[in-house]
Amino acid sequence: MAELSSLAELGTAAAVAQPAAPVHVQKLDKSGRAYATGKRKNAIARVWVKPGSGKIVVNDKEFASYFARPVLQMILNQPIIAANRAGQYDIVATVIGGGLSGQAGAVRHGISKALTYYGPALRAVLK
Repeated sequence: MAELSSLAELGTAAAVAQPAAPVHVQKLDKSGRAYATGKRKNAIARVWVKPGSGKIVVNDKEFASYFARPVLQMILNQPIIAANRAGQYDIVATVIGGGLSGQAGAVRHGISKALTYYGPALRAVLK
């Protein structure tokens, strides 16, 4: 670090020290899927996203049968609708802990993160 002798030098020194903005890249596994972990309250969800027909499976069940209440189904679909990607990805999730509300929130969080890993351009929308 260089020593500064006047206030005028302080302005130029601070401008040089700015780091570059982080670049977000696509993160996929060997099977072409994006993986993310979502958490909410005491629930933890592991979520895999891959291109497909829009099928969502939670703990080896169709999501509509696992989350029977329409509000919980809406919570799961929020990141997909916000990203305007309905019917484009197959989602597989395993979730443990907490109650149904916390589990739905954890899966939503995991879907959001996995979508940003699959398509980094969606990060601003899903954030």
